[in-house]
Amino acid sequence: MPKKNRRRSNTSLLNDPDNHLAHSHRGSDEDHYRALRTSKGYEHDNVGNWNSQIINTVLKALITATAPSEASKPPPFRFTVNSTIVQQGVIDESAAADGALSNAGKRGMHSASGAFWDVNRDGMWTFKYTGAEERGLDVVVCVTWFAVV
Repeated sequence: MPKKNRRRSNTSLLNDPDNHLAHSHRGSDEDHYRALRTSKGYEHDNVGNWNSQIINTVLKALITATAPSEASKPPPFRFTVNSTIVQQGVIDESAAADGALSNAGKRGMHSASGAFWDVNRDGMWTFKYTGAEERGLDVVVCVTWFAVV
């Protein structure tokens, strides 16, 4: 199973090891990113569909993981999911200045987010799917949730 790099917010919700939100991404990464399973690289005509599939899969997992046991109760959270797919340059070990495949074809990317919320109930989780690197892609997904009170 490929590793995920995760940057977590300071919220107690994600830092709680027993929290269902923190664990909703466990399981097979390939299930979450099955949109990329057959891709061999960046395909402009397909990238919109890939993003939609990733977002919908993550949303379904989050909604299922947080659904109240009583059907009459409203959902406890609202979610937003953002998926960014970036095409790397040529994946060639010799093209990297230091000869390391991990540095070949990399392009700069920076993303930042901010919000005004209740740090005890709301939060944000950003992670990078490293399994896409072998396809010449960087895939970064950001999940934001707000408690419904």
